[in-house]
Amino acid sequence: MSWLSKPKSFLGVDLGAGGVKLVELRQEKNRPVLFTYGLTSAPQDVHRVFAAVDKTIDELTDHKTSSQQVAKAAADPGLNDKKIEEYAALLRLVCKQAKTVSKSATVSLPISLVFHALINLPLLKKEELGPILKAEIKKLLPRPIEEMALDYQILPALPEQKTIRVLVNAVPREVVTFYTQVFKRAGLILDALEPESVALERALVGRDASVVMLVDIGAERTNFFIIDQSVAVTHQSVELGGAKINKILGRTLGIEDSLVEQLKYDLFNEWSNQPPAQSKENLLTLLAPIIDPIIKEIEYSFEMYLRQSGNENKRPEKVILTGGGANLPFLSEYIAEKFKLKCYLGDPWGRIVFQDGLKPLLHKIGPRMSVAIGLALRNVV
Repeated sequence: MSWLSKPKSFLGVDLGAGGVKLVELRQEKNRPVLFTYGLTSAPQDVHRVFAAVDKTIDELTDHKTSSQQVAKAAADPGLNDKKIEEYAALLRLVCKQAKTVSKSATVSLPISLVFHALINLPLLKKEELGPILKAEIKKLLPRPIEEMALDYQILPALPEQKTIRVLVNAVPREVVTFYTQVFKRAGLILDALEPESVALERALVGRDASVVMLVDIGAERTNFFIIDQSVAVTHQSVELGGAKINKILGRTLGIEDSLVEQLKYDLFNEWSNQPPAQSKENLLTLLAPIIDPIIKEIEYSFEMYLRQSGNENKRPEKVILTGGGANLPFLSEYIAEKFKLKCYLGDPWGRIVFQDGLKPLLHKIGPRMSVAIGLALRNVV
């Protein structure tokens, strides 16, 4: 790098239900260096902008709704234009306060809007693969292939494998248009759209070749991914997260919603300082409505993975927790005891260079920033 050249910087933006999270990294001496970051905490309805589309996609899977009904549900120019401007204004504000420099950004796609499938095909010649794969994808998609933006990846062959495994991700084109317009009005160039699973894998798994489960506990949803050879081969999503934790605490303790977040922070810190047995018992009793579904989804994801061809003798070696709701005391310990494997809170800053004085703050917000960090790393690693 010459002394006249400027370091390249890359912006990752996560428009989640729990707020905007953005991270800008610079590449210096082939290492990712933190340049700036920004986040908001106010709840957002970005996952619900396409609620009608999401609902009809689910119904299409059960053959109850036509593609024309899906298109009609998505076509609300007034609503979409209002939401586009709302999110563009918020994004402009966060970029201004964080003093970002990069005008090119990568953004995450909510997992609830991404169609995901793993397709097994017989061993084929290269020229035969394209047409046959397209025909198989058309059978599985909930909408006509022309209405979906597609991305597929041929997975590395397993030992003695007799099939070709292809991972397919697809998203309705109107979703791509929505995000493109948001970033355009915010004065940014949308460089790429990625599923949250890809960003999380990049930030938390990296070159680890072992089979890993990621559990992302967000504001509204908890997502479960099994990563095999650096690729998310299964994913599940359930509607529970930090917002539900707050409701349970507010209802149980009889306090107003506005006070729950601070009380939760104080209460969990207090529990962490109590004798483990007492703390664990109190926590698991209070949060059973949250923890029990998480355990069941982990079990179900393991079963799905083991049923896939070639995975019969495999088993995930660890569970990595992330997301704003992943800081629950003793949750990692409970999962580790239940499944007899390692479980810990992921550190998305692990490969990022930053000032030592920022470490306490970055550690505190780290679980919320995992997706944004993974997006920013896209062009660095």
